[in-house]
Amino acid sequence: MIKIKTYAFLTGLLALALTTLPAVAQQSQPQRLETVTLNAGMHNIRAEVALTPEQRATGLMYRREMAAHEGMLFVFEQAAPQCFWMKNTLLPLSIAFLADDGTVVNIADMKPQTLDSHCSAKPVRYALEMNQGWFAKRGIQAGAKLSGAPFNTPK
Repeated sequence: MIKIKTYAFLTGLLALALTTLPAVAQQSQPQRLETVTLNAGMHNIRAEVALTPEQRATGLMYRREMAAHEGMLFVFEQAAPQCFWMKNTLLPLSIAFLADDGTVVNIADMKPQTLDSHCSAKPVRYALEMNQGWFAKRGIQAGAKLSGAPFNTPK
């Protein structure tokens, strides 16, 4: 009797694992989003655009590499204090919090796979993640201005 119950339990557990495995595997895959070209002075950036709450929540999770000129632009519906963490994010990143016109409000370096909060110094609608050190290597700091389609449209 116990062997039959154990077998039924294990069979049920295996069935559950097999039905949830695709969802778990899918969650651990990096997302790929539409891109936009941004400019930081003479530097071009190819940024994937995270528009929806789901896209923003996933961000750059699970990426193992990212080209030097690539990043992710997070777009929010309205200006508000924005905070980011690095759960399931494998790459060290720098994040620039951007005003509506593309002006850098502040920049923070973020360590992979941590839950430390990195927040905007004031309410913003945009945040741009790049490989760690990208902004510093190019002398981009608070007050610098990025350009591109997201910053040229009326709000």
